[in-house]
Amino acid sequence: MAGYPNTPDAPDSLPGRLAAANHDAILLAGRIVLGAIFVKSGLQKLLALGAFAASLAGRGVPQSATWAMIGATVEFVGGILIITGLKARYASLLMILFVIVATGISHRYWDFAEAAARRAQESQFFKNLSIMGGFILLFAAGPGRFSLDGWLASRRRSRTPDPLR
Repeated sequence: MAGYPNTPDAPDSLPGRLAAANHDAILLAGRIVLGAIFVKSGLQKLLALGAFAASLAGRGVPQSATWAMIGATVEFVGGILIITGLKARYASLLMILFVIVATGISHRYWDFAEAAARRAQESQFFKNLSIMGGFILLFAAGPGRFSLDGWLASRRRSRTPDPLR
């Protein structure tokens, strides 16, 4: 990315220097805070699968027990993948899809007539939109060196003989 203005390696500003010096740690922190909500929420749903299935059925989702198991598992495992940085780009795409579906099922603010309920759901809708933005950025940036993807890549590099030696 050298040569592009406003990239983490741009040495011309304090934020650019801080980002460049701490790039991998910043990506780790971002993955942790982005994935934590999904680990927590997914685990809660897995532990109360019947209640989650009932809430999906109440929203008109057919075969709600099956979709509850799929949704809770994707949410939990996807959050773990994001935090650990394992297959992070694939996990980011999976979580974008998950958030789109979850938002379409649960945060249809335009369906609410009562003003307070509409505002609450609108806030949740835009929170999810922001989360999708985080996953898009993670997809573009990758998980960084402090990730299982980074660790696995460094192991592969150390096992590959250097043809110039």
